[in-house]
Amino acid sequence: MVQTRADYDSPWKEILEQFLPEFLEFFFPAIKSDIDWSKTPEFLDKELQRLLRDAEIGRRFADKLVKVWLNDGSEAWILIHIEVQNEVDTDFERRMFIYNYRLFDHHGREVISLAVLTDDNSEWRPNRFRYGRYGCEVGILFPSVKLIDYADQWSLLEKDNNPFAVVVMAHLTAQSTQGQADERFRWKLRLIRGLYERGYRRTRIAGLLRFIDWVLALPKEMEKALWSEVRKIEEVIKVRYVSSFEQLAIERGLEQGQIRNARANVAEILTMRFESVPPELIEQISALDDLQRLTWLLKQSVTVGTVEEFERLFDGD
Repeated sequence: MVQTRADYDSPWKEILEQFLPEFLEFFFPAIKSDIDWSKTPEFLDKELQRLLRDAEIGRRFADKLVKVWLNDGSEAWILIHIEVQNEVDTDFERRMFIYNYRLFDHHGREVISLAVLTDDNSEWRPNRFRYGRYGCEVGILFPSVKLIDYADQWSLLEKDNNPFAVVVMAHLTAQSTQGQADERFRWKLRLIRGLYERGYRRTRIAGLLRFIDWVLALPKEMEKALWSEVRKIEEVIKVRYVSSFEQLAIERGLEQGQIRNARANVAEILTMRFESVPPELIEQISALDDLQRLTWLLKQSVTVGTVEEFERLFDGD
């Protein structure tokens, strides 16, 4: 069986930060053309996470908060939410509304909320939240795009030079090859070969290669066979990018070592501080693959007052 990574959060965050202009150009071109790209966007993720934790509304998205300047010289705040769960979430619209008004209240500036839905339910298309009575109405209408809508546009995606065409193909492939290791191997190699054929520069290939490798995880022996095929591709084009998969494997190994240490430290601190820690909670900690979140949980394990309080941090996962 294919070893799948449940954490799509980290690769989406990385790819958004690396390719923000291309992301907007691919999904929301009107916004991209309105931004002054001569001024470097500012990512304010730490501030966003603090606001959302204070709101006690859970954490189920790859959230990005970006400060950009418009062509008319004014500032704008773009709040980008990426839905990373392959399931319908009936509370999605309400949380989008809460995120928006809390950021507007905090900064006193316009907030543009965007959603990219990566689930496989074609009927679920949230884009608004509203409530009202007696002539008073409050709510939000936000643009959203659905990745599965691109499934019948594969030939166009393969010709599109925008890196998010590759991102969409990788994500759709991850969904369609669940439990099909041989098929996933074939498509993963095809996507990687496409990176070289597109003539991308080194940094662009590195970022996309990391995304593809993360969402299209393969059993260990098949990964080795894949690396061998990639080396053959590099030999043909006489260029070696990102030290090929060997460097990627080293980086992943280092990160996985940090993740294992963080898991162990969280569990150990909770065990030392409290007499009894539920086995189910230890299992939840052991299942986490997001180093950023584990680092945050490590800090929380030192300061929480009770085990129950710590367990509530997992509500909504």
